[in-house]
Amino acid sequence: MRYPLRYAAFEWIKAKGSTTDEDLLEALNKNGSKCSPDERDKLLMQLEIIGLITIRWVSKDKRRIEARENPGEVRATRLNE
Repeated sequence: MRYPLRYAAFEWIKAKGSTTDEDLLEALNKNGSKCSPDERDKLLMQLEIIGLITIRWVSKDKRRIEARENPGEVRATRLNE
C-alpha cells in the first residue's frame, strides 16, 4: 500500500519547520514518488485549507511553506464561530 502523497509532504514540512515549494518537490521526487508541480500545488492547497500549513510568496516564482504550530486550535475556533 502506498503512503498518500499529502501525508508524506506534511510530515516532511513538519520535520523541516519551513521550506520552499521547489525544495518540497525535490524531496517528494527523491523519496520515490512521482510528483508533478500541479500535483504539488493541489496537495499544498488541500493542506492549507485544512489548516495544517501556511503559504507565503517569497518572490514571483517562489513560495515559503510553514507548518502551523497548533493546527487543532485553529480548526476548533473556526467551528465555534
